[in-house]
Amino acid sequence: MKEIIQKIIEKLNEPGITFADVRYTSSDYQSIFFEKGHLKYLSTEKNDEGIGIRVLMNGCWGFAGTTLINETEIDKMIKMAISNALQGSLFRHQKVIYMPIKPTTGSYHFNPVENPFLMSEEEKIHYFENLAKLLTHNDKIVYSYINCDFFKQYKIYANTEGTFTDSTIYDVMPKMYVLASDGLKNYSRTWPGDMNARRGGFEKVRDFKFEENSERVIKEAIDLLSAPSIEEERADIIIGGGHLALQIHESVGHATEADRMFGMEISYAGKTFVKQPMLKKFRYGSEIVTIYSDSTLENGLGYHLVDDEGVPGRRVDIIKNGILNDMQTAREIAPLLELEPSSNMKASYANDFPLVRMTNLCLEPGKGSLQELIKETEKGYFIDFTKTWSIDDNRNNFQFTTEIGYKIVEGKIVGIVKEPTYFGITPEFWASCDKICGIEEWEMYGTFHCGKGEPGQVMHLSHGASPARFRNVVCNVKA
Repeated sequence: MKEIIQKIIEKLNEPGITFADVRYTSSDYQSIFFEKGHLKYLSTEKNDEGIGIRVLMNGCWGFAGTTLINETEIDKMIKMAISNALQGSLFRHQKVIYMPIKPTTGSYHFNPVENPFLMSEEEKIHYFENLAKLLTHNDKIVYSYINCDFFKQYKIYANTEGTFTDSTIYDVMPKMYVLASDGLKNYSRTWPGDMNARRGGFEKVRDFKFEENSERVIKEAIDLLSAPSIEEERADIIIGGGHLALQIHESVGHATEADRMFGMEISYAGKTFVKQPMLKKFRYGSEIVTIYSDSTLENGLGYHLVDDEGVPGRRVDIIKNGILNDMQTAREIAPLLELEPSSNMKASYANDFPLVRMTNLCLEPGKGSLQELIKETEKGYFIDFTKTWSIDDNRNNFQFTTEIGYKIVEGKIVGIVKEPTYFGITPEFWASCDKICGIEEWEMYGTFHCGKGEPGQVMHLSHGASPARFRNVVCNVKA
């Protein structure tokens, strides 16, 4: 396949083409789902191939992609990409300016400890069946499931500047869910929560210790049936890393994708309140808040040698000591903001057009353990495990609800509350952050399901976070 990609690049190295790149992906996917103790489905797709060809001509992009890998189809895609660029250039008012960058060559092949695609289906089914049955032994649990998605992708990226890389990655995303009912009310608990994807193989499933945590989620789901709600209009809240990862994703990640600033992305998931004059001066959060994009972190789903336009992986401080310092950009957009490209241009598969996407967007850790933070909190709540959320199309005004909260009085957890909900405005919320736990609590969380673009794409990405405290947060719409 490398020879085929190289031949395509040679065909694209001709006068009139300012820049061109080619991507190839071959993807394997498997999903296992147990419902109420029984296997509901097991689906497997292997060697799902695609090639994408992108050219820049007359200051306009042309793209064509295919899942048919043969010479005739590839030649057809080359002609189509060129034609799309030439036709599009007739209607483009502002030409794309593309400054050359130094080429990158190399290979990266992740090797999981336990390769799920080499394990027998019987072994995986047996493992999840045992877990699924553990969730069915209590009469108050009226519904339960456990599922796991496995993903492998081999990718080749090459461009006319001389960049040529290939890589192999493995990702896994397991989850269990229980629903308790007393006939009048229903409450759910999950483990390990929504940001449950990890870079790795079956060893990551074992790391979550599902069997050891099954009794906990069952008990907590049942206890929620009689638990009180938060009564205060405002409260100090400590947000666990798993839910905080989603807060970072929605109120910082999407808001600092620079294509939204220029209206290049708007209809699928909104625009952003961030404007160009805010760069280097706008206070996005408190002084302890530093949030960075880092595609060089190998334990994150967003790791890469180069992004899907040839920019080498790098760290970029998006929020630095509370100030909006940079944006997630592409080579086309970065010069418009007088920034360097951030290595955030990605496509889900080769036959998708690359977009500005989050890779590994992380909250820099502070100091201290979660227990220490709880101990120094006089009154408040520790909340985690996402249930629902909503945020406006400017990524500014939001509401989040978690499955459970743990009430804190004089530095001790004294009980639980059901479905704690909090509200906020993005910069005001992040300005209220006064303590972030240390590296010992920091973890890389991830998802397979970040949607963007039309036609829609879903991206695998990660967020590093440790629990953090936010002061005087609105917990009631009456506040």
